[in-house]
Amino acid sequence: MITNLAQGVQAFTSNVFLVSGDRTVLVDTGANFDAVAAVRSEVDDLDAVILTHTHRDHVGNLSAVKDAFDVDAWGYDTSIEGVDRAIADEETVRLGDHEHVALHTPGHKNDHLCFYSEAASVLFAGDLVFQNGSFGRTDLEEGDREALIESIDRVLERIDPGLAAMHTGHGPSVTTDPYDHVELSAQMARQA
Repeated sequence: MITNLAQGVQAFTSNVFLVSGDRTVLVDTGANFDAVAAVRSEVDDLDAVILTHTHRDHVGNLSAVKDAFDVDAWGYDTSIEGVDRAIADEETVRLGDHEHVALHTPGHKNDHLCFYSEAASVLFAGDLVFQNGSFGRTDLEEGDREALIESIDRVLERIDPGLAAMHTGHGPSVTTDPYDHVELSAQMARQA
């Protein structure tokens, strides 16, 4: 089960996805709201925090969540404060009841990861792509439009055209033809 704990929060934050099951994890911790209370309202414990990337709006609550649940944070770059365990490109990570392949997808930020489960037909896209052809900013430090386009193309090659759900770092999750939204993001990133 996947629940967006930041839904309805009136603060500058990323989405925060609680993925419950065999391995209960939090995908990103958000910022500027009580993520610990939000987690506790759903589950008693966490097995890990999984980070799509380390921009402040995605990790502002990281230390509070790690302290409250005594968990490690997994991300691409352990040289970044707060990231305890590295997830390599193409490494398989269990989120909930399903294995997800981690895809290193720089362009928005160098340590950006997307997580794709073919079995569950789910993509956690972080800030790479959003609904309706939107895509991650490249005007921030470490932003690179060409790298972003390559990353979107890489995800398009991996995901199934029948993808059931795409959970993004901001805005609503996409459950109607998410593949088409990723395709549109690839086109829009080239035009911008």
